[in-house]
Amino acid sequence: MPIPFTSGLPGLDKVFKGVMAGDNIVWQIDSIEDYQALVLPFAEAAAGQNRRLIYFRFASHPPLLPEDSPAEVHYFDPHTGFETFATRLHQVIEEAGYGAAYVFDCLSGLAGAWKSDQMLGNFFVLTCPRLYELETVTYFALQRNAHSSFATDPITETTQYLLDIFRYNERLYIRPVKVQYRSTSSMNTIHLWEDENSFPPVTRSALIAEILASASWPGLHADRRLGFWRRSFSDVPRILAESRAGLCPKEKETNLFMRLSRQMLSKDERMLELIRKYMSLEDILSIRDRMVGIGFIGGKAVGVLVARAILKKENPRFHELLETHDSFYIGSDVFHTFLVRNGIWWIRQKQRRPETFLADIAEAQTRIRQGHFINYHMEQFMKLIDYFGESPYIVRSSSLLEDNYGNAFAGKYDSVFCVNQGSREARLDMLLNAIRHVYASTMSENALRYRNQRGLLDKDEQMALLIMRVSGQPAEDTFYPHAAGVGFSYNPYVWSREIDPKAGVMRLVFGLGTRAVDRSDDDYTRVVALNAPSRRPESNFDEVCEYSQKRMDYLDLAANKLRSGYFSDVGAKNKDIPLPLVASSAGGGLLGKGPRHWIVTFDRLLSQTPFVEDMKEILETLQRAYEHPVDIEFAMNFMEDETYRINLLQCRPLQVEGVDEVALPEVEIAPKDMILETRGAVVGKSRILTIDRFIYVVPSLYGELPVKERYEVARIIGRLNRLTDRENCNLMVMGPGRWGTSSPDLGIPTHFAEIDRVRVLCEVVTMRENLIPDVSLGTHFLNELVEMNMLYLALFPEGEGNELKESLFLNAPNRLTELLPEMEKWQDMIRVLDTSRLVPEDTRITLMADAVEQRVVAFLDRRGGV
Repeated sequence: MPIPFTSGLPGLDKVFKGVMAGDNIVWQIDSIEDYQALVLPFAEAAAGQNRRLIYFRFASHPPLLPEDSPAEVHYFDPHTGFETFATRLHQVIEEAGYGAAYVFDCLSGLAGAWKSDQMLGNFFVLTCPRLYELETVTYFALQRNAHSSFATDPITETTQYLLDIFRYNERLYIRPVKVQYRSTSSMNTIHLWEDENSFPPVTRSALIAEILASASWPGLHADRRLGFWRRSFSDVPRILAESRAGLCPKEKETNLFMRLSRQMLSKDERMLELIRKYMSLEDILSIRDRMVGIGFIGGKAVGVLVARAILKKENPRFHELLETHDSFYIGSDVFHTFLVRNGIWWIRQKQRRPETFLADIAEAQTRIRQGHFINYHMEQFMKLIDYFGESPYIVRSSSLLEDNYGNAFAGKYDSVFCVNQGSREARLDMLLNAIRHVYASTMSENALRYRNQRGLLDKDEQMALLIMRVSGQPAEDTFYPHAAGVGFSYNPYVWSREIDPKAGVMRLVFGLGTRAVDRSDDDYTRVVALNAPSRRPESNFDEVCEYSQKRMDYLDLAANKLRSGYFSDVGAKNKDIPLPLVASSAGGGLLGKGPRHWIVTFDRLLSQTPFVEDMKEILETLQRAYEHPVDIEFAMNFMEDETYRINLLQCRPLQVEGVDEVALPEVEIAPKDMILETRGAVVGKSRILTIDRFIYVVPSLYGELPVKERYEVARIIGRLNRLTDRENCNLMVMGPGRWGTSSPDLGIPTHFAEIDRVRVLCEVVTMRENLIPDVSLGTHFLNELVEMNMLYLALFPEGEGNELKESLFLNAPNRLTELLPEMEKWQDMIRVLDTSRLVPEDTRITLMADAVEQRVVAFLDRRGGV
């Protein structure tokens, strides 16, 4: 029979009715000395029973056990972040296994390190049940009356024992608050600690009342106590008032501001420097007042706030030009609380390891979509709904790593429009479902592969949310802005020597900006070089009207949905906008007397208003402040007098490399050595490189495939991609139509993860006679291409200045079945060609790309390559 556990105090064991395997015992203390008085006999007794005794040391208070204690001492730094701290501590627990005895430092220090009572509660909810399952006995401590219900409620609900220990008239008392599984009338009262063998109950009501009064019992309304989060802000109003009166040293205000910034805005030192320079303590207080829950507000929210602060500080004119910002923020701790309370945490832990990061993601997403929120957050969600009324809003991802220097996470996490029409209860359900949807996107394969690829699986990645009013105005049963798009302060797509890449570029659409940030396979957009706005990249291809935007996205207020429709049916009929500024009329029939139709060109907006100069100034101002090129999203709406307001929706450091003036050598290429030549639609910086492998999808055969088999081709491309060592193999992939399309009739429906090891991506324009590659600058898909420094180009086999020696690809040795033996049926269509087998020794296939001239050539280089 196993030896029973003991507290080391026989009298206390009697109060407990025996210490049982699995007991977690939480002491609410006023001093570390009182806790230590309990810990020492417990530890000595565990050692005397030859139990494995483990002491977790993480707080700043003096050690609880002496240096000669037989305990294993494990040191952890909670400032590494909640997730890292919890993971490492649990590794020790798992290694120790069954029957150990544990002593934890006072847990209150964790709330200080994480700036959050809620995260302290989450840690306990994760840890206590596992210690119970392993049949351990563990001592914890918590500073009494120092935490809000965000910490005390989950601890109380989860632990087996919760007890107060306090002094009254120099004597120690113990009061059980919660006792699980063992309960008697004498146990649930105050006990006097006379000596190790005697803990008699206090039975006189007068004495009980005196003791409890001296112990500052917080009362029923426990949340009136200041938890760590609320205490952090308690001095802000006073210091602000003193600062305005000139009574507060600037250094004191700055120190408080930076402490709170690190607590809720960012861990990124470069972003913190921008925050210090352009934001204020008033801004911090304003953000806090619009937060659901606590924690960080995330990279996307910070990017918007910092950018707006930069513009307004640098130029007062932007106070009038920019729309008012009234967003809400769902703190990052809400996300972790949601995962813990809905049993998703341990699945998420698998996603921190490269060997298991895709395990159980379907189950995790199902649990998220069915998950519940704690009552306090639900109350705040309802207040948010009441604030917006029936105005549309969007729930946007704003994770800790998102939109900072180094990682864009473009398109990796979802955003959800809430049209927000209907009853109060129905609108609340829409909000909750939208939040769950974005949370689920953090565990999508696309997002996890991105994190794995960039070495971010083990980083502290919490998901905060930005709840942003949709910019626009209603028109009958529709709602949309009059223009929207993305802007780059540096233009990586230069199609003419007249274009200055340092002047920046916009991608502009009518209606919601979804068509600017997501690649629209059924339409085109307007790309605007800010120093030459009238010069169109499409001019090499066909008539402007053929390649102008024809469809628009909008919110359907009657159907409560995001919809897409023709501009001629929706936007052109809106009498509240100055239509000639966004569209040009065409048609007119015989003698100009027939009906005319409108084509989205933005010609007059770009040429007859200050819009281009405004956008150029916005981008230049932000780039100066960031000391780095920037990428923004924006919307624009006309006022009644045909002036306009710009709404800045996002700002982040630009992740792409610019178009540098690379000195390309003058090379005379014999016609017999030319493999391909393209003119037009080149995105990426100029370069010269040796191609090691081609993957060529034969257009004529692919065009005959049914839709289902086109998806199969995409999956095969993905497998070949994963077999490629990007560092040592320059892979060029060529195929018909658009890569990454959602419409298989327009191209090859690969996910980006299926082409992420490619160096050169070529779209062969053969799917339709009138289909040209959309110059998708600023879309999530092309952001990923240029973020990986891929070269994108389009090849027009029938176009002037374009050439493809297809016979080389059709007749050369195909390695497909060598790499994927079971793919024999596809060997005619999917050609995998290693150039070392195509050319003689001392000959290479060289690719030269000139982004300025919009020309790419690949040829047999008989000089021995480059």
